[in-house]
Amino acid sequence: MITSVQNDKVKNWKKLQRRKERKNTGTFLIEGYHLVEEAWKSEWTIREIIVQQDVSVPAWCENYQVTVVGENVFQYISETKTPQGIAAIVSFKEQPASIGNFVLLIDAIQDPGNLGTIIRTADAAGFDAIILGNGTVDVFNDKVIRATQGSIFHIPIFQENLEERISILQQEGFSIWATALTNAKPYHTIEKPEKVALVLGNEGAGIKEDIIRQADTIVNIPIYGEAESLNVSVAAGILMYHVKC
Repeated sequence: MITSVQNDKVKNWKKLQRRKERKNTGTFLIEGYHLVEEAWKSEWTIREIIVQQDVSVPAWCENYQVTVVGENVFQYISETKTPQGIAAIVSFKEQPASIGNFVLLIDAIQDPGNLGTIIRTADAAGFDAIILGNGTVDVFNDKVIRATQGSIFHIPIFQENLEERISILQQEGFSIWATALTNAKPYHTIEKPEKVALVLGNEGAGIKEDIIRQADTIVNIPIYGEAESLNVSVAAGILMYHVKC
């Protein structure tokens, strides 16, 4: 059992709280029974399972390297207020080349809770893939992962240059829908094509002008009350379900 936070292993786990270290190692850390089990069920590669002393683990964990640590060590590597005492080191997964007919493009969304909720909703709505553009919060950020409630393991997620990817999608027959407040048509008045790439923008600045100019259609969600706008994750849910239904 590891009881010292000065242990080299513990130091390496702690480093995974930083995006640079996650990228360098090709791994990330997840916490909690639900997320660890979702990673296992979804057949992502689990490098190691970390368990706090006196915390029980599911039977399937016997197939993996399990490291027991003291409560002080687990608290040290945890990013939650009330950790469940189980965590795992998971490897990045190579995503499939095919992305289906319904794709979500994310332009510089920075709030981890928003991105995680959007990923969870895209999974629920049956979208086929998500492409994250430059300036977007790291998908393997702890807060993002927890907000996805495991959906991060269910839907392919890519990091790409959106302007370049949009051109490719248009060549493949996708209609690009960009969300904006000006020069836009209400989403429910537009005929839904067979292949749609829906673009969502930054919480404050919206979608970059260069990307809006590439769009085939600019859509908005009518506001019937006094609110100025909708939260981006709420808007994402409305539009994704509309496109799929």
